[in-house]
Amino acid sequence: MTLLKEILNYNQEFVESREYEKYETTKFPNKRMVILTCMDTRLLELLPKAMNLGNGDVKTIKNAGALVSHPFGSIMRSILIAVYQLQAEEVFVIAHHDCGMSGLKADPVIDSMKSRGVTDETFDTLNYSGIDIKKWLHGFDNVNQSVEHSVGVIKNHPLMPDGVPVHGLVIDPKTGRLDLVVDGYND
Repeated sequence: MTLLKEILNYNQEFVESREYEKYETTKFPNKRMVILTCMDTRLLELLPKAMNLGNGDVKTIKNAGALVSHPFGSIMRSILIAVYQLQAEEVFVIAHHDCGMSGLKADPVIDSMKSRGVTDETFDTLNYSGIDIKKWLHGFDNVNQSVEHSVGVIKNHPLMPDGVPVHGLVIDPKTGRLDLVVDGYND
């Protein structure tokens, strides 16, 4: 059985048994916050439990490294929509120790792309179009500095309203311990 078929079979049972009813909530976060965090599998259940969050409490945005890499990319747009349309009043950037983006180098990723069929011509086209693929694929060297950078991009964004606290934290993916990097109330 394929993974897709397995998921669809389970989903049919989930809906028929009305399991969804215990997850009903509104589109507005109960705790009026939006979290930008990493897509790491270890954080799926650990992060909400470590923060005492339940279904319906927060808006959550995930990407590799909890990074705001472009001030007008989809991550920043999602944060602004959460603030302006979905009643989020605070922003939390939560990265984690032992992140795959920490120390990530572009060359191994590019080699993997090539081994899976991406051609040199494609990379040449990207380069010609002004896309520095090595810079785009580069991770970060220090998780605290990465969090500070993302907090700064959000806090200083020209469309972010004044007075919105933007906090930065790093979670330990083994213990759930949160280390404060930026206190948005004192910024």
